[in-house]
Amino acid sequence: MRGPSARLPVRLRLTLAFCLAMAVVLTALGAFLYTRMGTELTRAVDLDLRARAAATVSSLAQRERAPLDAGRGLIDPDESFGQILTPHGDVVETTPAVAAAPMLPPGTTRTVTKPVFLSRHVVGIDDPARLLALPVRLPGTVAQPAVLVVGAPLGDRAEALDRLLLLLLIGGPLALAASSYAGWLLAGAALRPVERIRREAAAISETELERRLTVPPTGDELARLARTLNAMLARLQEALEREHRFIDTAGHELRTPLALLRAQLELATARPRGRTELEAAIRSAAAETDRLVGLAEDLLVLARTRQGRLPLRREPVSLPRLLTDAAEAFRARATAEGSTVTVECADSREATANLDPIRLRQVLHNLLDNALRHSGPSGPGRITLGAEHADGVVHLCVHDHGRGFPPDMLAGPPQNPSPDGGSGGLGLAIVGTIAAAHGGQVSLANHPSGGALITVSLPTASAQSGGASAGVQRSARGSDQPR
Repeated sequence: MRGPSARLPVRLRLTLAFCLAMAVVLTALGAFLYTRMGTELTRAVDLDLRARAAATVSSLAQRERAPLDAGRGLIDPDESFGQILTPHGDVVETTPAVAAAPMLPPGTTRTVTKPVFLSRHVVGIDDPARLLALPVRLPGTVAQPAVLVVGAPLGDRAEALDRLLLLLLIGGPLALAASSYAGWLLAGAALRPVERIRREAAAISETELERRLTVPPTGDELARLARTLNAMLARLQEALEREHRFIDTAGHELRTPLALLRAQLELATARPRGRTELEAAIRSAAAETDRLVGLAEDLLVLARTRQGRLPLRREPVSLPRLLTDAAEAFRARATAEGSTVTVECADSREATANLDPIRLRQVLHNLLDNALRHSGPSGPGRITLGAEHADGVVHLCVHDHGRGFPPDMLAGPPQNPSPDGGSGGLGLAIVGTIAAAHGGQVSLANHPSGGALITVSLPTASAQSGGASAGVQRSARGSDQPR
């Protein structure tokens, strides 16, 4: 489920993400500065306390009268104070700032065996204090060591930290706002080429698919995006042109039988006719209807192929029987048009292949129909059906003595034939589709002795092996008479 943020513009989402990241970074940086500042201030106070304690201990070693006043040259007396305590917590000597109240409780003084820093409130001092306690031996005594305690108020440290915190609270949001605005500008600059590509793509209409997007010379993701979109536009243009050719071909193929069917029906109803004439008209109309049914089946084959589902039912097929049945189905029509259909099947011992007989019948019927419709203009022609099974591949050949293929069809890239090119219309498109479904290919050539030669190569395995490409191949051999 898409959240509300998914509906925000990309630029705004990038800016918000950058703002959040900068907020985390600035917060972490502020916390580090605050902690570091506090540590450094505490260290400075500790150094001052060590210097005062060292001066006091030195005075005690020289048996001076006022050891706690010896450090006044090092620390301002208004900002430092000290006491000498017995192990029981009694005050031996003290500075005026803390009066007579012990700076440490009795339990703490007994545990001081080495220098130790403490932070606590001291009677007579308004601010929290930093204390340094260390054991010392008083002059002229052999009793248990006393405890020297020197301290300094932490008011200045707290004020410095408060000022730093105030600066961070004011400067942090300002820095975050400035960095977010910079992020907004950077996101806009980064997305500007994307917006330009979007405007160019939006300006390309269905009738201008030959236009291409400008590829930025950066070599980055935007350049790859533009190249990918251009490749997609090329595929769309090719698909649209293929659909247009398909529609033109289908209209061309359907127009002739529909016109003949209408003419036969109008002729039959134009005036009263006898039984013989009506039967002839009905037979002619039935033949054209059969042709329309065949064209509808061919269109269904193409539609299923475009949807990626052309079912094949493979079974052992006798190639001589398949060719003979196809020739017999067209023999009457060929005779009526002054042509003959012959069958040549090489090496009948390997004349069985594992293929789809229904689709093969469609292939041969389309090729024979194509050959009869493009027979030579002068007199009868001969159409030869051939088959060869070698190395796991079946080669079906149809050779006619018509006009042959036009040179541009043989030299051009493989594509479905179109009626304006004078080719076989839907016929070769169906043949190429079925061959591709079997993992095979169709080769078009002009025979050296004249006429067209179409070879359909189909692997007999249940799946195409070796990665051989399927499609329609052209080869200009022999005659180049237009078909």
